[in-house]
Amino acid sequence: MNAMIDRVTLHSSTGLTANRAFPGAQRVPATSFASVLTSQLQESRDVRFSAHALQRMRERGVTISPPEKAQIAQALNEAESKGARETLLLMDGKALVASVPNRTIITVVSEIGEDNTVFTNIDSAVLVGNAARAHNL
Repeated sequence: MNAMIDRVTLHSSTGLTANRAFPGAQRVPATSFASVLTSQLQESRDVRFSAHALQRMRERGVTISPPEKAQIAQALNEAESKGARETLLLMDGKALVASVPNRTIITVVSEIGEDNTVFTNIDSAVLVGNAARAHNL
């Protein structure tokens, strides 16, 4: 009977997990469900770029810095709060089309105004960063 009990993983009040079946095993911090859930939710809130958008960025020499990515995330939050599904993000001379529910950039245009660019299948537009400040928004 004691052999069965020794194989049970015990949780101590210190938050460390010990396993009596492997006395030499290293003790590791127990990960709470809440911390795992929070981590997963944060990853799902990150901005992603579709393969098509990444290809366009390479072709057009467009780069997105970490602060710009944070601005895009904030713009997607704002669009989501207004019920947008597909939005046009205008940002420092760049235009990005994004799927709001998926938090994914679908395509990127490097120079707004080149060749009478027409954007279709969008339901909103958001001025991001300097574009918003330039228009006193």
